[in-house]
Amino acid sequence: MPAVFRDSRAVFRFAGASGLPALMLATVLAAALAAPAVLAQTVPPNPPPGPVPTPAADQAQRPKLALVLSGGGARGLAHVGVLKVLEREHIPVDIVTGTSMGAIIGGLYASGMSAEDLDRELSRIAWDRLFASRVDRQDLSQRRKEEDFEFSATIEFGLRDGEVRVPTGTLSSRGLEALLRRLTLPVRNVRQFDRLPTPFRAVATDMENGQERILAEGDLALALRSSMSVPGVFAPVEWEDRILGDGGLVNNLPVDVAREMGATRLIAVNVGTPVGGRETLNSLIGLTAQMINILTEQNVQRSIASMSAGEDLLITPQLGKLTSGDFDKARDFIRAGEEAAQALLPQLRAYAVDDKTYADWQFARIGLKPPAVVLAAVKLEGSDNTNPERFRSQLESKPGQVFNNETAERDMRFLSSSGDYNRVDYHVEQRADGETLVFNMEDKPWGPNYFRVGMDLSTDSGGDSFFNLRLSHNRHWLTSKGTEWRNQITIGETPRLYTELYHPLGLKLGVADDWFVSAWAEANQRKQIVYDDNDPDNASLGQARLVRRDGTLGLDVGQPWGRWGEVRLGVISQVRHAKPDLITVATPAMGKLRWTSYERGFRLRTVVDQLDYANFPQHGYRFTVEAQGGRQDNRNLSSGRFLRLNMDGNMVRSFGGHTVSLYARAVGSQQPDDTGLGGYTLGGFHQLSGYNPNQLSGNSLLFTRATYYRRLNDQPFLSRGFFVGGTLEAGNTWLSRRDINIKDLRYASSVFLGSDTGLGPLYVGIGYAPRGGTALYVFIGRP
Repeated sequence: MPAVFRDSRAVFRFAGASGLPALMLATVLAAALAAPAVLAQTVPPNPPPGPVPTPAADQAQRPKLALVLSGGGARGLAHVGVLKVLEREHIPVDIVTGTSMGAIIGGLYASGMSAEDLDRELSRIAWDRLFASRVDRQDLSQRRKEEDFEFSATIEFGLRDGEVRVPTGTLSSRGLEALLRRLTLPVRNVRQFDRLPTPFRAVATDMENGQERILAEGDLALALRSSMSVPGVFAPVEWEDRILGDGGLVNNLPVDVAREMGATRLIAVNVGTPVGGRETLNSLIGLTAQMINILTEQNVQRSIASMSAGEDLLITPQLGKLTSGDFDKARDFIRAGEEAAQALLPQLRAYAVDDKTYADWQFARIGLKPPAVVLAAVKLEGSDNTNPERFRSQLESKPGQVFNNETAERDMRFLSSSGDYNRVDYHVEQRADGETLVFNMEDKPWGPNYFRVGMDLSTDSGGDSFFNLRLSHNRHWLTSKGTEWRNQITIGETPRLYTELYHPLGLKLGVADDWFVSAWAEANQRKQIVYDDNDPDNASLGQARLVRRDGTLGLDVGQPWGRWGEVRLGVISQVRHAKPDLITVATPAMGKLRWTSYERGFRLRTVVDQLDYANFPQHGYRFTVEAQGGRQDNRNLSSGRFLRLNMDGNMVRSFGGHTVSLYARAVGSQQPDDTGLGGYTLGGFHQLSGYNPNQLSGNSLLFTRATYYRRLNDQPFLSRGFFVGGTLEAGNTWLSRRDINIKDLRYASSVFLGSDTGLGPLYVGIGYAPRGGTALYVFIGRP
């Protein structure tokens, strides 16, 4: 049904549904979600107490009461406290209108939920996970985990139709949409919002023309999500030819909407964030937030001015320093809402009814729970760039099953884990075949070519430093089977080029996950200081600087292990070259530093990865084992067979706000070359802190590190927050595995301040090694 324009607004008939815990700077979120607090000199006075209806009062004479709930981000949780008081005082609400968070609270209440239901549901939510920018890392496919681990930068952009495109939202709405789907399931077939247990309207903004859209019918969950679509925070909701954004931009306190629905009395609850003072204007973000606040204040003031003194009631909870991003303080917001309503009990009781009347009203409003839904079909719709049918066999929801919200949410997380979709939503609707579960997948508008930019930077007080600029490219869905092309380029101190073509074979062989073939190539270069064999602890005795270049071709066949990891078996061909480019001390051993070797053989690689974050993980584990073997032919040195084994593991546990990580690595190799210089190194930040980078080298290596850290705070727009911690480290290298001796271990320690930023982890620290010295570090990247 087309929009009907009235008084510069449109009643938008949502004719069908296909389609923060401080996760952005609080000032921006407050500005976009909330109207500023009402200025005392412009607020109409609350009306004096009216007469309390007697039990025999004629309910036909009862005024038609509307509850109007404003936007305000987390501050909107105070609406639940107001509702608790209304229920406790037996005050029936005939109409609900709301904007943004007010629409969500009001819409759920209008759907039949009680205030106690809302309190229970919203107080137990893990808001940081609800608004996470992606699914939990453990739920990602192994392909996405490897990208995450190999390339620490998380800022992603795309190239499409010759244009650079960026994500349309900072946060993911997946968790919010799943919550709304679950809570509105009992009224999923109610398309007219006037037929909800309590008539309802939500307000959104048409982002193409700036007009107000009043959502009056359709998919309730999607309407609530549309009203809370803060530009730049959540991706807008697209419906046919309209793009809907947050309603707070045009009508944050929709008093007039309630009037148009027939309300004769209003209870309006304003939870807007106050306009910031001079101290908030010292940054671009602060200025932007203030500008939006000033603009938004105008529509709020108009709404307040239209309220009738002596008849309508304005409730303004005193929220103090609580911000629109403090979702983790749900109990404080709800308590503040209760206190604000309690303070106005004499006025509120003018709308109260007797016990029997209220019980009848409440029973009619809540009604009965709908019967179980048996699914006739499961549909995957909405994607043009991918082949969703390829995922069908791995969905838990099947035709013939009784619909289950938890199962559908797991399937939604699984579909999201591919990294291909901007939004994944689900709903149940009646179609010709019967009750149908529909997963709607909205392609990322900046795909299917995805880019990340990051950096590696290290500088220490000893004068050692390096800088790398890194670029990652991924092209998804080259074929309908999901073929991917991955490229990584590093420019700087350690240049590297990596490319891989990954192709699923479509061979299930009785298991859930597809086998794949991977063809890859890598070329890299690094510089290594050669130290005096007689005194490797003395970093000043560098005898030469060696340039090492490796080039490798590989062909693997493998299989993912669900969301746990993967195994690969393949063949490799490698050329390795070394030559000194700077010699400070000439010795006979220098002749062995120039060599070229050719290797052909096999490799077996297994990885199990269940870390919750690649950087500063809070819990989980990751283990890798890689074995290589084959024939090595050396141009300048002896030839023969080689065998290498490289193992590492990391286990992480958190206790309250304290996290402990235990990491260990072991490398052993047997090869014919006798250069006296191994290919595995230790030294540098968190790799025996206090030693120079790569100061220790050998063909075998043992290393372990215990790390403690604690998160200090959240800084969601730029990072996950700041961490303070320290390490205890032990390890060494040996030229031959026969030389390995625990008594040779070297020890080190460090303390650091770190942050997980969009460009990768950032550290500022100090390291100390008894046999290496003390060093100050600034480090960007993964140690």
